[in-house]
Amino acid sequence: MIRFALGQFDFTVADVRGNAARMVEQAQLARETHGARLIAFPELAISGYLAEDLFLRSDFVAECMAAVDAVARAVSGIDVVVGHPLAEGGRVYNALSWLRDGEVIGRYRKRALPNYTVFDEQRYFTPGADALVVELDGLRIGALICEDLWELEHARATVEAGAQMLLCINASPFDPENRARRIDVVKARATQLKCPVLYVNLVGGQDDLVFDGGAMAAAPDGSLVGPTEAFADALEVIDFEPASRRWHLERTRFESDDDLALTYRALVTATRDYIEKNHFPGVLLGLSGGIDSALTLAIAVDALGAERVSAVMMPSPYTAQISLSEAERQAKLLGVSYQVISIEAPMRAFEAQLAPLFAGRAADVTEENLQSRCRAVTLMALSNKLGAMVLTTGNKSEMAVGYATLYGDMSGGFAPLKDIYKTHVYRLAHWRNARSAVIPEAVIERPPSAELRPGQTDQDSLPPYAVLDAILSRFLDGDRSAAQIVAEGYDAATVAQVIGLVLRSEYKRRQSAPGPRVTRRSLDRDRRYPITSAWRPVLD
Repeated sequence: MIRFALGQFDFTVADVRGNAARMVEQAQLARETHGARLIAFPELAISGYLAEDLFLRSDFVAECMAAVDAVARAVSGIDVVVGHPLAEGGRVYNALSWLRDGEVIGRYRKRALPNYTVFDEQRYFTPGADALVVELDGLRIGALICEDLWELEHARATVEAGAQMLLCINASPFDPENRARRIDVVKARATQLKCPVLYVNLVGGQDDLVFDGGAMAAAPDGSLVGPTEAFADALEVIDFEPASRRWHLERTRFESDDDLALTYRALVTATRDYIEKNHFPGVLLGLSGGIDSALTLAIAVDALGAERVSAVMMPSPYTAQISLSEAERQAKLLGVSYQVISIEAPMRAFEAQLAPLFAGRAADVTEENLQSRCRAVTLMALSNKLGAMVLTTGNKSEMAVGYATLYGDMSGGFAPLKDIYKTHVYRLAHWRNARSAVIPEAVIERPPSAELRPGQTDQDSLPPYAVLDAILSRFLDGDRSAAQIVAEGYDAATVAQVIGLVLRSEYKRRQSAPGPRVTRRSLDRDRRYPITSAWRPVLD
């Protein structure tokens, strides 16, 4: 029996010394407490993933390589597999080093460099060419890095080089579909190549990316151990029996949550890590009495604790009594600091100031946006004075079509719901309430409204959210043409309206706060369209 340890941890980008120190600590724990013969850490764990243009700096890459040498010197009695950038021959590689008793006994350079969705690895790295196979206790283990396992040819080449087992280190971002696909790929490679596979993944939030971990191992017959708990730092210990070629996990903690649960935990993890890693003491947000701010407040409290969250209700003359009462009710339910600050005085001051310039023009969205901007100024002033970061509360549906005010409700440092369609917001709210009722039912049930004019609802300006989200998901996530969407039964005029709003709002989205990517096509890294563009879809 050979015991392996998998270091499923959150390694902060550019905290090179801290990441290396954690590796040393966990390697010693894996050896002394668990008797492991090898510990593997995720892809680029020394530098953190993804360090982006830091990889273009020779001084940063040199610091990472020095840290690898420091880990090697500090650990003995257990093999350590470390992911890091490698400068060699004037080029930089996405690499791993195999450390044993103070020495680097092997290096592997990632061969398949992804350059799609959120990945830009070809911008930074040169592809490797050779396999790495290392013997441990009589077992020949082949090393792979993330995408190398997805591309069958590289995994096969490693087996053909003599590997009896594949060890793959990864930094694979979360979305429910991707998590399911990973399981399929790990099982497929094990069965296709008749070779056991051991898989470790990064965990934690990094800007708009969030990683779920999910360590696992597959046997040649396709049987799977794992994946282990998502979004949790863990030293996972797993045994391999060479004679039967079977895996045995020391723990019995497996992930069984559904997609809603995983998505909610992703939002909580991303929010917590963004605040913690950027050293903010807490957060504040505008609590409107609507569903989006209600869900955002629940996420914030679950991420940081009530003592680090403040909610501010900022009523105008158009704010309904139900908004006031339900916002206060939720604040009490969650135990957060709660303040009511009327925006009527600054709103009237702006109207008076601008009245001479607006003379002869009817009131329109301009006056509505002034209200939103009064609220933004209030929140940002509190943020400056108190040091807490403002969370924006807009969702993906609103961001996609520009149903948000630039320098108004879009103002803030982080947007937890940025990749969550409105219909999904409701599903997540119901899921969270099923665990404990922290969002008043009246908030969930009432028609959504910006409350910027009397009797306003979102559907005055937009199609019903069920229709809007269906069109958006097809256009944004599925890259379907307008004609294809119409052919699926959607009204042509509505399709044209929605797509037109999306295209005209590109400049707004570029100025919006980052938010966690939890689908295959977010509005941040996954969408790279020109702001200035004359292209418009053709319906016929």
